[in-house]
Parts: sequence; C-alpha cells; structure tokens
Amino acid sequence: MTFDFAAARDIMVDSQVRPNDVPDLAIQHAMRTVAREQFCPAGKAQLAYADAELEYAPGRFLLRPRHVAKLLFAVAPRPGERALAIAAPYAAAVLEQIGLTVTRHDSEDLKTPPAGEYDVVICEGAAAEPPAAWLAALAPGGRLGVIVRQGPAGKARLYLRAGAEIGWRTVFDAAPPVLAGFEAQPGFVF
Repeated sequence: MTFDFAAARDIMVDSQVRPNDVPDLAIQHAMRTVAREQFCPAGKAQLAYADAELEYAPGRFLLRPRHVAKLLFAVAPRPGERALAIAAPYAAAVLEQIGLTVTRHDSEDLKTPPAGEYDVVICEGAAAEPPAAWLAALAPGGRLGVIVRQGPAGKARLYLRAGAEIGWRTVFDAAPPVLAGFEAQPGFVF
C-alpha cells in the first residue's frame, strides 16, 4: 500500500490551515500543490503533513503546517515580490508557487542574509530576537514573519518597514524549537 501524499495535502489544508484563520486561497492552493514530503529527511516523508515540527537538518525544523500558513498569511505575499526564506525550505516553495521570486538562505550563518532588499522575509524556526540584519534586509513596505521565543512560549511577530522605521505586532502564539545559535543569551538581572 502506498501513501497518498496528494490526499494528505488536502487533509492538511482542510484540517490545519483553513480552520486556523487562513482564508487566503492562493496560500491554500500553493499548500495543496507543494510536496512538503520532499523536504523531510529519509524515512520521515509520511510525517510531512502531521501537526508537528519536523527536523530536516540538525537544529533546523519545518514548522507545523498551520504555523507556516499563518506566518505566510501575516506577511501577505503577492506575486512578483522578492522574498527571502531563512531556514525555510517549505515556505520558500510555497512562496514560489504563489509567484514570488525567492532567495533561499539555509547556510551555516543564518544571521547574515544575502545582500539585497526583500518585500517578504520569513523564517521557519524560532529566534530569541530577529537579528538586525534580517530587519535591514526589508525593502520599503517589507514584511518579516518570525516566531520570537525566549522561554517555553513564543509569539509569531509581523515586522513591517515603513520608511526608515520598523514596527512589529504579535500575530499568534507558537512554540517551535529555537534555531541553533538563536537562543536567548543569559544576562545578569538585579
């Protein structure tokens, strides 16, 4: 008996994406089309559509499908825009399916992105704080979606560049694993 990945994609969208406040049809269609299992390690493809994070490389995880969908919905990708996907192979493929030009950044040094300005920056992992270089990579009107986690709980944040200023707001709660090297640094507090 073979596993029906196409059916699993449909079930994922119908049970994890649509009911979690992601009404964007372009995101739903892209997530029904992109084969998430191709980003899974050998022997783990059948887990691609489960409601769980999945380690695809040491210290790097695919977010839960609903969290990817919610981050994508928050950054509101539009065809023709430039995107930077940081440790985000699945999100990159979904953005490409929507019609964005995507630069994938999955090297050893994730804190220093490739040169350029991006309309959308997304990370499929948590960080204690996004590095300043990620924020500097935002084009005017650019949006960054990342989960900020400094303890047991985390918050997905949407950062927006408006002129020279960058602001952020919380968009949902999530607690995926923190990317290796992006943990909170211990400090001294009175």
